[in-house]
Amino acid sequence: MIRLGEMSFKPGIEKAIRQEVKRLYQLDLDPAVEHPKNDRFGDYATGVSLRIATELKSDPLEIAQQLSQKLSAISNQQSAIRKIEVAPPGFINFWLTPEALVKEVNQINKLKGDYGKTDIGKGKTVLVDYSSPNIAKPFGIGHLRSTIIGQALYNLYSFSGWKAVGENYLGDWGTQFGKLIYAVLKWGDLQKLARAGGIKELEKLYVKFHQEVTKDPSLEEKAREWFKRLEDGDKEAMGLWKKFREWSVAEFERVYKLLGMKFDKMIGESFFVTQAYQVIKEAKAKGLAIESEGALVIPFPEEAKLPPLILLKSDKATTYETRDLAAIKARKKKYHPDLFLYETGVEQALRFRQLFLAAQMLGYGTPNQFVHIGHGLYRLPEGKISTRLGRTIYLEEVLQEAIAKARKIVEKNPKLSNREKDQVSKAVGIGAVKYNDLSRHYSTEVIFDWGKMLSLEGNSAPYLQYTFARAKSVLRKSGKKKLSPITYHLSLTNEELPLLRFIYRFPEVIEEAVVTYSPNLLCNFLFDLAQRFNRFYDRVPIIRAENLELRVVRLALTSATAQVIESGLNLLGIEVPERL
Repeated sequence: MIRLGEMSFKPGIEKAIRQEVKRLYQLDLDPAVEHPKNDRFGDYATGVSLRIATELKSDPLEIAQQLSQKLSAISNQQSAIRKIEVAPPGFINFWLTPEALVKEVNQINKLKGDYGKTDIGKGKTVLVDYSSPNIAKPFGIGHLRSTIIGQALYNLYSFSGWKAVGENYLGDWGTQFGKLIYAVLKWGDLQKLARAGGIKELEKLYVKFHQEVTKDPSLEEKAREWFKRLEDGDKEAMGLWKKFREWSVAEFERVYKLLGMKFDKMIGESFFVTQAYQVIKEAKAKGLAIESEGALVIPFPEEAKLPPLILLKSDKATTYETRDLAAIKARKKKYHPDLFLYETGVEQALRFRQLFLAAQMLGYGTPNQFVHIGHGLYRLPEGKISTRLGRTIYLEEVLQEAIAKARKIVEKNPKLSNREKDQVSKAVGIGAVKYNDLSRHYSTEVIFDWGKMLSLEGNSAPYLQYTFARAKSVLRKSGKKKLSPITYHLSLTNEELPLLRFIYRFPEVIEEAVVTYSPNLLCNFLFDLAQRFNRFYDRVPIIRAENLELRVVRLALTSATAQVIESGLNLLGIEVPERL
């Protein structure tokens, strides 16, 4: 059968091709069915004939003709495929029937927010580790990527049938706190810190430490001593550290609320200090750990080409990696994840390769269970964003600036109350910041630019939000509270086809975004969909269509477009106001 599921034509086409290739040529190949860039080459296309020809050393055009004849015979028994054609040098192109496309619009309007959901992850659990800011530092723009990319992946996996667990793993332990404790005791004023809420003042002291250490390198040793005292439970060190954490969590919660973020669990490295020593004990018992220059390390096989992972430093303090291993062990016991996703900066790629291999050696998981999604970093035109160098852009300031900019536009609508203007400004401003980031592939490096970050035009969340609001306005004006299912009829025009031949791809885009960890694919799809709808809106009357049948079809298309844009933006963590 050409169509097997209720949600996507693609799996059915792929299965039919795969079966015929195996039957005719005794080859087991992935047909790699894709959408042609130009609609005139069909709705789907495959170049599998080229690969078969390479294997058999034969003519790809001839193979394409043979395959297309067999596939045409199958498609004639179904209503989803209108025609199949061969194009040089050996591509096979497929066209879907208008009837099948119209039925898909009915599916969207029937299933509403459930359209595009799948059960591909049924019975599986994914643990997504994301955001994970270090305490004692204000939320900078650099924290944005891990936070919103991780949340989008969490949403996409949940939508695809997985049981998703989202953890915010706070960086609340490590040598940097020895530096901070020393700096506070040496140059700080605790009463002033407490009155100010602490966190920005702590950042200034952290910067000062790194300025002073260039003059007096011995300060590094003093910082290590204070961290060791912290690990040993020293009362003074612990008291200061608890204040740092308390002030930081309060700051983070405020920013998360502004972003509309929630986590299943917020937990810090500090929670795993005790468990880290259990990991060390296991590593020793399994013969994996050896002493090296006073430290305890796990050496890796030569073929891994990785430096050893340090479990205990020479001063017997645990490391970030040891605590991460303890976290993996605890997560495995509690959630039994089939997949661990870690969304952090790309600069951590090496340590995650070490971490994942060590986890496998300890028996905490298998190679295909661990994935590091390393995003490209935000940079300033003058170089890397760095707290140590005092080069920071505060995320809250960016968000507030975006909201203020959106408010200037929203003020022009006299139909909105002040409360509605506040809500819409927040949705539009924060949506713009999120989408500006999510619309790029996660691996892309971003040069921070205030203008681009706050863009409300072009390929942006406000453009999509505007398109959604426009579609909802049409539906309200139509007076139709419930849309009837539509059927294909001869009066359907070429103006409807660009939308009909595109909107059904939504479930495929969701699946591809999940398997490639790429929310930007969903952004690309939504932008293309919005452009097609706006061209459709500008060219033809919807409520005042030429006849009743076309009016029904165009309203159904309008409703389906609004639904898919709403579902897509919700998956990206972006609010969708009905009025702008």
